[in-house]
Amino acid sequence: MITWKEVIGYSVNGNPKPDRRVEKTEAEWREILTDEQFRITRKKGTEMAGTGALCSAHEAGKYNCSCCNAPLFDSTIKFASSSGWPSFTQPIAENAIKYEKDSTFGMVRVEVMCNVCDSHLGHVFPDGPEPSGLRYCVNSESLVLDKSAK
Repeated sequence: MITWKEVIGYSVNGNPKPDRRVEKTEAEWREILTDEQFRITRKKGTEMAGTGALCSAHEAGKYNCSCCNAPLFDSTIKFASSSGWPSFTQPIAENAIKYEKDSTFGMVRVEVMCNVCDSHLGHVFPDGPEPSGLRYCVNSESLVLDKSAK
């Protein structure tokens, strides 16, 4: 189980190595993503709170990266955070997520990205439920729910 201390360590000292890498040009990403997916995942955008299609999704399955389809989160660790974005307590694997310090908007946060393709997902905060105490706050446009993977 990843802890807040490990999250901070990864954001400062480097991330675990992913199982594979996917790299595309900006033009290639534009070809396969919707305008909103591109804005959020490749340009570090954010969808308006409460508007994401996966906010209230409760079906069983895996939440994969909308850019490269890498598995990121399992439905069993999704919880209702009332934040307006899908929230998870842990990634599906320790090396699924990449962490970087984010000092935009006059605050310090930890940005979370797909470790396979560097897609912006959202941020992680130390105010989630036990046992991890983590809240991965993720944009719906960054995810696709694979209901066949249970």
